[in-house]
Amino acid sequence: MIKVKGLTKDYGARRAINNLTFDAEQGEIVGFLGPNGAGKTTTMRILSGYMPPTDGEAVVAGFDVVTDSIEVRRRVGYMPETVPLYRDMSVYDFLKFMADLRHLPNAEDRIDETLELVAMTDRADGYIGNLSKGMKQRIGLAQALLHRPEVLILDEPTIGLDPGQVVEVRELIKEIGKERTVLLSTHILSEAQNICDRVLIINKGKIVTEDTPENLQARLVGAERVILRIRGEQDDLPLLLKKVKGVEDVEPRSDGSVEFAFAPGRDVRPEVARALIKEGYDLLEMRLVGLSLEEIFLELTGSEGKGN
Repeated sequence: MIKVKGLTKDYGARRAINNLTFDAEQGEIVGFLGPNGAGKTTTMRILSGYMPPTDGEAVVAGFDVVTDSIEVRRRVGYMPETVPLYRDMSVYDFLKFMADLRHLPNAEDRIDETLELVAMTDRADGYIGNLSKGMKQRIGLAQALLHRPEVLILDEPTIGLDPGQVVEVRELIKEIGKERTVLLSTHILSEAQNICDRVLIINKGKIVTEDTPENLQARLVGAERVILRIRGEQDDLPLLLKKVKGVEDVEPRSDGSVEFAFAPGRDVRPEVARALIKEGYDLLEMRLVGLSLEEIFLELTGSEGKGN
């Protein structure tokens, strides 16, 4: 539903994005990650028809963003980082205003349907200025969904929300993403790890890598890692683990547990468990660990601070 090839955008002498190529399919949630100034918002504005690229091609829902910009806008729902809302309007009146701007047929039915989708039917008559930040984000999402777009582009959809509101909006996006193509940017790396089917990491206007969060972990770690915890004395545990075929890099940890690795595709945990039981150890915990998306992000971009 989104196909980008060689997308480039210059602001005078500064190149904001450089030769981006990627795609996103229907029913897929793709996360767009990168530090401030990496080119995320510029790319989203081009894909939503807000501005043209300097070079390259972008096709959204089957239409070129330059030659068929109006058709693209009809098929895209765009939620900017700061949603422009009219505080003195009621929720229903604001959505009616947006529906009229889009000349939507059966506007009342569309509004009722969208309010139910974002769980705001009971707030329809409330004034926007009196609503919480989380509710305002839901209104922003509602206006992006009002015309039943095939593609949804969300720029930092959970910014400024408290933890409970983040969970609510995240679950809503996951539900919406079952039927639509969703491209979202976020600075909350754990959010991308939990919600996205695939992530694109962009730095200095170029895509550094793209893959599923799980595959990125496997590629960078190079092996599956396991934390093991037993009851009682464990002085002889590293030596025992090293005797199990396939176990690598056994390291005691400061918290009393032991960490070891095994090659991808060669899960040795059953053999480890049997060896421990045979030697009389009480097994308390054995869990897989991997690089977090934040660690992957910092390694790939070379950032020393938090990514945005």
